[in-house]
Amino acid sequence: MNALLNRLAAGLCCLVILAVSGCGNRGFSDQSTGNAEHLIRKDGYTLIAPLNLYHDYEPLDSLGRVSVVVEIPAGTSEKWEVKKESGNLEWDFSNGQPRVIRYLSYPGNYGMIPRTLLPKELSGDGDPLDVIVLGPAVPRGTVLKTKLVGMLRMRDGGEQDDKLIAVMEGSAFGSVQSLEELEELFPGVISILDTWFSNYKGHGVMELQETADADEAQQVLQAAIDAYRAQSTQSGH
Repeated sequence: MNALLNRLAAGLCCLVILAVSGCGNRGFSDQSTGNAEHLIRKDGYTLIAPLNLYHDYEPLDSLGRVSVVVEIPAGTSEKWEVKKESGNLEWDFSNGQPRVIRYLSYPGNYGMIPRTLLPKELSGDGDPLDVIVLGPAVPRGTVLKTKLVGMLRMRDGGEQDDKLIAVMEGSAFGSVQSLEELEELFPGVISILDTWFSNYKGHGVMELQETADADEAQQVLQAAIDAYRAQSTQSGH
């Protein structure tokens, strides 16, 4: 019993680290929540951005850092997403109601990589790549510069729904280069992410197939960038 309690306590500590760690992260407070200052609230369900959050940001900068638009800050449960057509942030609806996750809140900043598209022929869902960013909570709509360290290959109701794992610069996770290092420096974090994604939609809806290293995550990212460019060329965007 004591061993079980110790494991549960360790898991809870890791969840706290995921949500609030990163003292000294440039420009962000550990208590950062809410919406980014550049967003304009149209109504209770729509946040308008001055730039299209999907089309107007590069997926990579000159240093190779990956841009991530935060849709759902760490420690929150409202399911917001960037709409590809408008580039605005909108609260997702299901059965006429705004979606709220009925589980533990998100264990990291969840978002998408702009100008990416993983089509179904590449085992994607036709949407931008999903990313969970380890580090302190930041406001919704923040565009982070991150580093990929791996990915979770998952199935969602029979369809491929992979989740890239990235770390935030200046946070406690900032020096991590790989999933191996993540497990070594922060034991249990990968297991926590697996448990969370495998259960937040209900038991058995999502299933982890395997974990993949940073090189494979970069390959998926490049394929999604290439697919976006090909579609943009065809559509004249």
